[in-house]
Amino acid sequence: MSDNALHDSFFALHHGLPRQGPGSDTTTRRLLALAGPLPERPRVLDLGCGPGRSALLLAAEAGAEVTAVDTHEPFLAELREAAVARGLDGAVRTLNADMAEPPFPDGSFDLIWAESSVFVLGFDRALTAWRRLLAPGGTLVLTECVWTTGEPGPAARAFWEGHYPLRTVAGNAEAVLAAGYHVLGTFPQPEDDWDAYYGPLAARADAADTTVPGMAEAVAGARAEIALRREHGADYGYAGFVLRPADPRWPTRPETSGDVEAVHALVAAAFGSEAEADLVEALRVDDAWLPGLSYVAEAPDGTVAAHALITRCLVDGAPAAALAPVSVAPAYQRTGAGQAVVRAVLDAARLRGEELVLVLGHPEYYPRFGFVRASAYGIKPGFEVPDEAMMALVLDGSADVPRGTIAYPAPFGV
Repeated sequence: MSDNALHDSFFALHHGLPRQGPGSDTTTRRLLALAGPLPERPRVLDLGCGPGRSALLLAAEAGAEVTAVDTHEPFLAELREAAVARGLDGAVRTLNADMAEPPFPDGSFDLIWAESSVFVLGFDRALTAWRRLLAPGGTLVLTECVWTTGEPGPAARAFWEGHYPLRTVAGNAEAVLAAGYHVLGTFPQPEDDWDAYYGPLAARADAADTTVPGMAEAVAGARAEIALRREHGADYGYAGFVLRPADPRWPTRPETSGDVEAVHALVAAAFGSEAEADLVEALRVDDAWLPGLSYVAEAPDGTVAAHALITRCLVDGAPAAALAPVSVAPAYQRTGAGQAVVRAVLDAARLRGEELVLVLGHPEYYPRFGFVRASAYGIKPGFEVPDEAMMALVLDGSADVPRGTIAYPAPFGV
C-alpha cells in the first residue's frame, strides 16, 4: 500500500465531518471572550482551518475579515460553499498554503486562530513561526492536547509518545513565556468537545468501505484513538491557550534584594504618600508573602518603572491571591509599563500554581487582564466597596472556584 493511498483514505474518512478535532461553537466563543476586545473589523488568520467551523463563527459573530488557510483543497471548497450559504462569502477568504510558512507580511493580523491544528507544526515551533504575523496588541489563540495529570498511565503515555509529545498546561505555559508571550487565559475543553468529534468519526468508520486501499488502516487508526480516549481519557485532554506577545519596551522580572529601596520609593511616588509603600514593607515580613510574586518592569535606563505585588489571601478559608498594590512611576504612567508588570506577575502566579487572583481596583482598567466582577463567582469582600471594583481572575479553569468572603492579610488593615 502506498503512502498516498493511506493519505487519501484518511481524508476521505474525515471529509464532511462537522469537526476535525475536539471542539464546539461554545468553546470557540469562550476562547474569543478570553481574547478580549478586538478592533471593530478584526483581521483574523485561521490556520489549519479544515472545513472552517471556527472561521464562519468568527466572521459572523466577531465581524471579522477571516483568511482561512489549509492544505486540503476539499476542506477549503466546503468552507467557501458554507460561507456563501450563510451570506459570509465577502468576509471569508480561503487560501491553500502551508501553515508553517504563511505567505503574509509581518503585522498582518489582529488575531491568529488555530483550533486542533497546531500539532502539525508543534506547539513551540508555532509560537515562533506565527508571532511575526501579529499586529501590535494582537492575540494568538491555540488549542492543544495536554496531559491532565502529572503521572499519565502507561497506555496513554505509549500512544502519545509514538504520535506527538504532550505537556501539561503548566508546561506549555512555561514554553509560552520563554517564547516571549503572556498568557491571557487558558481553558480546559469539556468532554462534550471530544464527543462532537469522535461521535461522527466513529459512525463514519463503521460505514467505511475497508476494501478501498488504505481505508482499513485509516479506520483502524481512528478506532484505536477513540478507544484510547474512552479507556484512558482521564490522562489527557484538549486545552485552549490565549496568548499575546510581551511588550518589548518593558522588560519584567522578579524583584531582587537590590530593588527593595527603589520599589519603596516608586510606590510612594506613585501613590503620593508613604502609606502604600509601608504596606509593601509590612507584607514582606508577613506570612502572606509569596516568594517570586513581587515583580518589576525596567525602564530603558535600567531603573524600576513599575511594580506589582501578589500576596496570599483567603476566600472562606480557601487559599487565593491578592493583586495589590500596582504602582507605576509618575514619569512612566500611561506608557504600558503598568500593563507589562501586571501581565508578568499574573504569568508568574499561574506557573506557581495559583488558581484565583483578586483585585480591588479600577473597573475600567483590570478587565483588560481578564478580571471580572468577583460577585459573579459568589465572592465578596468583608467591607463595603462598589460591586464593580472587586474583581476576580481565574487562572486555572479546571479548578473549583471558592465562594465566600475574602480575608486579606493583616497588613491591609481590613
